[in-house]
Amino acid sequence: MSDALERFHPATASWFRGAFDRPTPAQEGAWDSLASGAHTLVVAPTGSGKTLSAFLDSLDRLMLGGGGDTDGSAERPPGTHVLYISPLKALAVDVERNLRAPLAGIARQAASLGVRTAEVTVGIRTGDTPPEERR
Repeated sequence: MSDALERFHPATASWFRGAFDRPTPAQEGAWDSLASGAHTLVVAPTGSGKTLSAFLDSLDRLMLGGGGDTDGSAERPPGTHVLYISPLKALAVDVERNLRAPLAGIARQAASLGVRTAEVTVGIRTGDTPPEERR
């Protein structure tokens, strides 16, 4: 079987390999499905890497353009590109916190390779968010 991380930019794959032993079965299955262009639902137990199974592909494409041969310089139109809807505010806060490490780590790896990354921001909107911030 080929390395599931080969589908990602080298900076993304390098960050993942430095942070984890190997992808979990849930991650490998999700990445295979996403790579085929299929709509993907990940159902797996707590601690199985669901957050990264869902987000790593998006982070890779947003930050670096995806794939192994891009320099990350492709322009992206502004606006929302990934929307995560959480049933619980606490879970949304948890997901936001869990995205900080890959965002920072991939950016560091890309910089070490001399590759530019696009800026990716993460935000939470709830019923408590002021209207001006929601806009």
